[in-house]
Amino acid sequence: MKNLIIRALTGIVFVGVLVSAICLHPISFLLLFCIITGLTLWEFGGLVKHCEQINLQRVVNIIGGIYLFIATFVYANGLTDGKIYLPYLLFILLTMIAELYYKAPNPIHNWAYTLFAQAYCAGTFSMLNFIGAEPNTPGVIKYTPLFIMAIFVFVWLADTGAYLVGSLIGKRRLFERISPKKSWEGFLGGFIFALAASQAFAWYAPEVSRLDWLGLATTVVLFGTWGDLIESLFKRTLGVKDSGNILPGHGGMLDRFDSVMFAIPACYIYIELFIRN
Repeated sequence: MKNLIIRALTGIVFVGVLVSAICLHPISFLLLFCIITGLTLWEFGGLVKHCEQINLQRVVNIIGGIYLFIATFVYANGLTDGKIYLPYLLFILLTMIAELYYKAPNPIHNWAYTLFAQAYCAGTFSMLNFIGAEPNTPGVIKYTPLFIMAIFVFVWLADTGAYLVGSLIGKRRLFERISPKKSWEGFLGGFIFALAASQAFAWYAPEVSRLDWLGLATTVVLFGTWGDLIESLFKRTLGVKDSGNILPGHGGMLDRFDSVMFAIPACYIYIELFIRN
C-alpha cells in the first residue's frame, strides 16, 4: 500500500511538472528538457559504465547533449542559422579523438555507446523543438505546445489503457522474448484509449483534421510501443531491471521516457508530411 501511494504521488508530481513546463512558456520548456536530456544521458552512462565509460566522459557527454538541445531550440525558432551546430560537430570529433589518449582496452565500446547516447537521448528530445516551433516565423520564438502535449497524452493514455486491459483480459503475449508481461489485448486497449484522446484534441484544435489526429495517435502508439520494447531489450542485455531510481516507484528517467523518445522522431516525420505540408 505504501509503495502504491509513493508511486501515485510521484506520478502526479511528474505529470504536473511536465505539463506546466510544456504549456507555461517556451523558456520553461527549454529548461525542463535540458534537465531531462542531461539526466537521461547520465543514466545511460551509468548503465554502460562497465564499458570503460568514466565519470569525466559522462559529464562531457551530458554537456554535449544539452548543447544540442539548446542549439536546436534556437535554430528551430529561427533565431540563428546552421552555424550553431558547429561546436556540437567539434564535440563529436573530439569525442572520437579522445579515445586515442584514454588507452581503454576496447575504445569501440566507448565510441558506440557515446554516439548512441547522443542519438537516442539528446537527438530525440531535440526534435521536440521542431515539433513545438511554429514554422515560417524567423527571428521570433513562436512556440506552440499543442503537438508536444498530444504526444505525451497519447503515450500516457496508451500506457494506462494497456495496463488496465492487459491486467483484466491479457492472454496473448505481445513480445514475450523481450517483455513477458505485455499482451496484444493490452496493446489494443491502449491503442483505443489513445484514439479516443485524439478526437478530444480534434475538438480542441479543429484546424487539424480528425483523420490527421487519428494518424498522429496511431504513430505515437506504434512507435511508443517499439520504444518501450527497445529499452526493455537494452536493459535485458545489460542485466538490469530499472534504468535508475530517481523517480520513486517509477524507476529512472529512461524508464519514464522510453516510449516518448522513440515516438518523437516518428511524430515529427508524420507532422511534416501530413499536417504541415
